Amino acid sequence: MTKLPIIATTVVTALSWLAPVKAENLQHTSQLLSTRQCPNCDLRGAGLAMANLAGANLEGADLSYANLSQANLTGANLMGANLIGTSLNGANLTGAVLVGANLTGTDLRDAYLVNANLLGTSLQQAHIQGTFGIPNYAGTKENFYTWGALEAERGNYQAAIAHYNQALGLDPEFAPAYLGRGVSFFRLGNYGAAMHDAQLANSLFEAQNNPTGSEVTEQFAEVIELAANPPNRGGGGGGNFGNFLAGVGSLLLNFVF
Repeated sequence: MTKLPIIATTVVTALSWLAPVKAENLQHTSQLLSTRQCPNCDLRGAGLAMANLAGANLEGADLSYANLSQANLTGANLMGANLIGTSLNGANLTGAVLVGANLTGTDLRDAYLVNANLLGTSLQQAHIQGTFGIPNYAGTKENFYTWGALEAERGNYQAAIAHYNQALGLDPEFAPAYLGRGVSFFRLGNYGAAMHDAQLANSLFEAQNNPTGSEVTEQFAEVIELAANPPNRGGGGGGNFGNFLAGVGSLLLNFVF
């Protein structure tokens, strides 16, 4: 068995952002801002934060290490673009075409990808914490599961649930995703949904002959029951809840398949 790879390249990306970048080509930057037509342009290191580039044609453009934080790229054509080390933090990429784009070390945190075309594009080495609207085909069930576990670690339980839902959309019998989603529901105080997922996960782990998973989900179900129906005050159950959840949180990121 192999452990699920963690989809994060913080060190690599941090170093890439520190890499020397050629001086910005001001002519190409001006062309883009005035016409929104800049295919194959040299826009390395360009400062385009919050720029309105809706519908822009940037096919094949080199935008490596450029700053496009919070830019409006709705419907933009970024087919085959070089986005290595590019900051698209909080950018609106709704309906954008990213087919074949290089997203190595790209900062897509809190970006919007609703209806974006990512065919042939890998998110494996991009930063996607808080990214909204990643299409199901842009990742495997393991990818979405890991992204969910990472969001849960950050306390973004709704985002975690969304990723777990996508993992389950790809494989409705993917037991770890039910467990992870159940933990997130529990953190949000939705004990009914948490118990439902714990029971589903336990049934699947048993059917798949995974004793570790079964044991964890059984313990989790006991924690949910105690939280939903606490004993008389003074029992000191709160610490046990915290200890269990801390342990299962770590397990989610290292689950074996």
